[in-house]
Amino acid sequence: MSLDLHADPVDLTAALVDTFSVSGSEAEIATAVQEALRAQAPHLEVVRNGDAVLARTNLGRASRVVLAGHLDTVPENGNFPSRREGSGEDEVLHGLGTVDMKGGDAVFLHLAATLPEPKHDVTFVFYDNEEVEAVKNGLGRIERELPEWLAGDLAIVGEPSNAVIEAGCQGTMRVELRLAGKRAHTARAWMGENAIHALAEPLRRLAEYTPRIVDIDGLTYREGLQATSISGGVAGNVVPDSAVLTVNHRFAPDRSPEAAERHLREVFDGYELSVVDLSPGALPGLSAPAAAELVEAAGGRAAAKLGWTDVARFAALGMPAVNFGPGNPTLAHTRQENVRTAEIRQVTEVLRKFLG
Repeated sequence: MSLDLHADPVDLTAALVDTFSVSGSEAEIATAVQEALRAQAPHLEVVRNGDAVLARTNLGRASRVVLAGHLDTVPENGNFPSRREGSGEDEVLHGLGTVDMKGGDAVFLHLAATLPEPKHDVTFVFYDNEEVEAVKNGLGRIERELPEWLAGDLAIVGEPSNAVIEAGCQGTMRVELRLAGKRAHTARAWMGENAIHALAEPLRRLAEYTPRIVDIDGLTYREGLQATSISGGVAGNVVPDSAVLTVNHRFAPDRSPEAAERHLREVFDGYELSVVDLSPGALPGLSAPAAAELVEAAGGRAAAKLGWTDVARFAALGMPAVNFGPGNPTLAHTRQENVRTAEIRQVTEVLRKFLG
């Protein structure tokens, strides 16, 4: 396939959507992106890393902005290839990846070819395997093998954000509470100790828990603490001797992972608790000059990112990072995935104003 990077970003989005690229199958789309950048953006240095493609200007500008977007999608669900509905401001593009996140990729590719002399140096990162387990994420491989390609003064991740700048992101931690009991026949239940019944107290604490709300850089982050699963039981006539309660904690980016863990140990004091999954948050960093300039270009509006995205990877490298892309994130990974084409053009123009 071939991509026309100078085309309307909406048409470019459709072309990307129509290129099958479920996680682990990004070779075709990566090759198309690589060839298009080399042929249509000769002002860029272009390299290939696995099924990721990286490109950058080297103009000696005072600052550098990193634009990052993943090329892969979740498995198709009767929504491949793309189709369009409506016209004008009401036009909608349907299909796998329209929201998450080939609309954002199309914007970045279009700008890569049509802004040969941006006022900031720009690095474009199109990477693989974002939609699967973190150890496969192409950004991690790039950080290990080509770390200089991820350096900059601001990172913009093109995840869907309803065309509104979403700064930073919350951290997420998953913990397990293990409760022990004593087996017995249910006909002689008094001889045992029911581990599932013992979950009543930690569940009560969860039900009465008041999540913290914190303001950072004028943005409101709402924390959360929710039970997500319970496991236990031996047989229909046995008092269970073990039970596990899984709890997910979404914490504001002013908390370190260590502070978040200490908080959970305080909430569940007296219970055995183990951390089974952890991703730190990312501070918004909107006071950084490049970030403030981007917010101004977007009309002065910004919101807090309540979920977790790869902005946290860039924040860990010491730079402010934001999410900014077309599409409603609640439609990501659904069969109904679709994006308003006006949002694709809107994000394109905001970034053109910021960069050009």
